Amino acid sequence: MAKRGSVNLVILPTAKIDLKEIVSYIAKGSPKYAKLEKFLIIKAIEQLYTNPDLGTPFNYKSINARSIVFRNYFIIYRYKTELLLEIIAIHHHARLISNNPAFKPDE
Repeated sequence: MAKRGSVNLVILPTAKIDLKEIVSYIAKGSPKYAKLEKFLIIKAIEQLYTNPDLGTPFNYKSINARSIVFRNYFIIYRYKTELLLEIIAIHHHARLISNNPAFKPDE
């Protein structure tokens, strides 16, 4: 968990896996751009420290969350408490959301 600004952020394991898979996929073509993309995604997430309501409502099944769009990705997060945000997923917009492990019924 990291603290900066007005809220704390925690990146859940599902989102960490998403980020790792994104970086691995890009690295097949260019390790340099994979590192850059990871850096830029992290910077997009860091906007939430000072502007936690930046995203738009994201309601999927029983998950009440918000999402910000960064390039081809939805960064999906929710309030765990008033001062704690959980990053649930970093999801490529072309993929089915139902295939993301963060949104499986038993999770």
